[in-house]
Amino acid sequence: MTLYPVPESVARARRWFRNFTASYDLTCSVDDCLLMLSELVTNAVLYGEAEESWRVRVEWWREGEALGVDVHNPGFPADVRRRDPDADDAHGRGLLLVDALSDSWCAGPSRFGGTVVSFRVDAAWKPR
Repeated sequence: MTLYPVPESVARARRWFRNFTASYDLTCSVDDCLLMLSELVTNAVLYGEAEESWRVRVEWWREGEALGVDVHNPGFPADVRRRDPDADDAHGRGLLLVDALSDSWCAGPSRFGGTVVSFRVDAAWKPR
């Protein structure tokens, strides 16, 4: 899915993911996946940047029983890090949530240029 870097894209990504995965009978929490997706798309919209018109790209994939989600933007990988905000901080909890809800997550250079931030849920499908 390709999204414009605007706040409305977060809701669009959530709808797309829910609709697209509905027929796959996921065994993991779809709501948790939607929360993590929302956080990553929000970060991509807020922090991705390029000199020209750009988009946020969302991909999801299956590997065995695992579900992976990648969110690409043209920002720089060095800026992606989990923060430990104080209780009264208004921001900085997105990757903390992803870290808590996923089995793993990572960030690095995107094959499209810029940054990719990914999460993985290991037991997302019933064993075959």
